[in-house]
Amino acid sequence: AVALLLTFFHSQLIVVYLAAFLLSAFSVFFNPAAAAVLPSLVDEDEIVGANSALWSAAVISQIALAPAAGALVAIAGPGPAFTMNAATFAISGLLLATLSAPPHAARAPARYLDDIIEGLRVIRDSPFLSVLAGVQGLAALSAGATSALLVVLAENQLNVGAGQFGMLIAAIGIGAGFAPLLLPRFVDDVQRPRYLFGPYLLRGSVDLILAQTRNFGTALGALALYGVGTSTGNITYNSVLQTIITDRLRGRVFAFYDITWQTARLASIGIGGILADQYGITVVYWIGGALLIAAGTLGLTANPKIEPLAV
Repeated sequence: AVALLLTFFHSQLIVVYLAAFLLSAFSVFFNPAAAAVLPSLVDEDEIVGANSALWSAAVISQIALAPAAGALVAIAGPGPAFTMNAATFAISGLLLATLSAPPHAARAPARYLDDIIEGLRVIRDSPFLSVLAGVQGLAALSAGATSALLVVLAENQLNVGAGQFGMLIAAIGIGAGFAPLLLPRFVDDVQRPRYLFGPYLLRGSVDLILAQTRNFGTALGALALYGVGTSTGNITYNSVLQTIITDRLRGRVFAFYDITWQTARLASIGIGGILADQYGITVVYWIGGALLIAAGTLGLTANPKIEPLAV
């Protein structure tokens, strides 16, 4: 419905802002729910493979379809493009409606405030979940600014135009899309801290490389590695939480981390813009790299025991 609204009012800026807000708001409901329900749809030994397949499908689709969308806009205009966008949402909804709801989904009416308090208490009382909250917060404070301001880095430091900037984005997508296909083959146990927190160190190292390089090829290779770190990190993160948290609490835990990530990311974008304006884009990437390395180091040095929650 939101995308269909843009079919007719895409030239009105206030409608565009409203649509962006609504799409983001609805994703806050969808993303934790999707992550929480997956273990009910596959066997436990298939969770990593299922997360890998879902992540690769999403990223590879974006790589393939983003240029097609641009071509459609150029040929037919934004109206038909948003109409097709609305149709894909409708098809997705119909496909999701065919999934059988797991038995535990049938429950008494929720007491929302009590549920929220219980979820927060579980996270507070778990050494692992508490450390992970800190790791996620530090990572989001980095990722918001460095992602949003990559276009500034490309223009000011790498001196490239729109075409080469598109190649930088594609490099991230290629790394993020294809690395998960290999993850189940080489990772024997995603609950090992190095697999969960190591990707933060990889991404932080990439930001430090981007902070000092002016070579387009170096940046291209580094961003492909960033995509690898992003995808493998997200898959291990989802898989670990899905494995150790009970069905009853899983949605609340995922929702908490999603809100933590989005809040810190929003702050990061605002602060990063100010820093880039005052001190230059290089400073943003130095700080971003340091925050990601701090996030990975916190997880590895705290070394909280990853085990099923006794709740």
